[in-house]
Amino acid sequence: MESATAGPATGYRTPAYAPPPPPRGMGLGSCAVGCVFVLLVGGLGLSLLLNITLAAGQVDKTHHEHGVTEKYHSLDRKATNKVAIVRLEGPILDEDSFVRNQVEVIRRDDNVKAVVLRINSPGGTISGSDEIYHRLRQLLEEREIPMVVSMGGIAASGGYYSAMAVGDGERRIFAEPTTWTGSIGVIIPHYSFAGLMQEWKIEDDSIKSHPLKGVGSLTKTMTPEERAILQALVDDGFTRFKDVIKSGRKQFAEHPEQLDALATGQVFAAGDAKAKGLVDEIGYLDDAIARALELANLDASDAQAIEYRQQTGLLQDLLIGPSGSQTFAEAAASLPANKLDVRSVIELSTPRAYYLCTSLPPLEKLVRP
Repeated sequence: MESATAGPATGYRTPAYAPPPPPRGMGLGSCAVGCVFVLLVGGLGLSLLLNITLAAGQVDKTHHEHGVTEKYHSLDRKATNKVAIVRLEGPILDEDSFVRNQVEVIRRDDNVKAVVLRINSPGGTISGSDEIYHRLRQLLEEREIPMVVSMGGIAASGGYYSAMAVGDGERRIFAEPTTWTGSIGVIIPHYSFAGLMQEWKIEDDSIKSHPLKGVGSLTKTMTPEERAILQALVDDGFTRFKDVIKSGRKQFAEHPEQLDALATGQVFAAGDAKAKGLVDEIGYLDDAIARALELANLDASDAQAIEYRQQTGLLQDLLIGPSGSQTFAEAAASLPANKLDVRSVIELSTPRAYYLCTSLPPLEKLVRP
């Protein structure tokens, strides 16, 4: 039972163990000083931790001018020499800024001694594929560094075209056991709504400067002259494709008939592609990195493999995670819209040639009874 002492005559009883009064000098001013002290100590601790982490190579290096973040991949994290992994992923468009930015960062980084081109792409536009090929060739010639290709799930058509930047040499192109590659050829997707328009009694009454101005129109059946024009464009792109392959694969330059037999648009599994001379080795990304080290006369203990990622904001990283090759704006733009804008309609209706592995359905079969 709690003891108590008698108070004044009023009968009030004071507890025997009353809490001590607060110490003097702990007003608002003292609290502010304490908070500042804690912040200073915390800041110094974070700064020390950051310096230690930087020294250990734990923090990613961001190249702000190119919107690219450099990340450690493998080998010796503390090494100065680098093997840079350039990623070519997804469909190739006319302006692949991510690949261009990766190449530009490597061009300015003297510590990069070799490149591994990691391809996981079905190809894309002719101009986009050729630009990647051109920039890679320019990089290798300017820096005089070796490159090795590592193929992922698919490295077909424009993806294979880009791989030819590696140039001719032994054991330069690696395909994983499950890789699909090849698809050497050109396609201009074309659909005709002429029959559907006749059924709906719709007429194309466009006013043109010349009948050939409307070559490839979706609203009418293609004439033999129009087909010959588009075929000539396809043939020109096809010839360039084969010439690029001959520059990167010596055996096809010496025996062009072998390439002609393969350039049917067919996709080949990795083992078949190796047997036919399209790739050199069956192996994974680590095998390609090891070969790049060998070509650059580097030891695994004296180099680190790094890769590049599209620079993203903190909010994006927290909400949806860091993006590989797609910016937040590009991801948002790819979301379904309520309606097509004029730009999308024009893009879809423009005849274009592609180095693309595709199985686009014949749309007229879907709309006709």
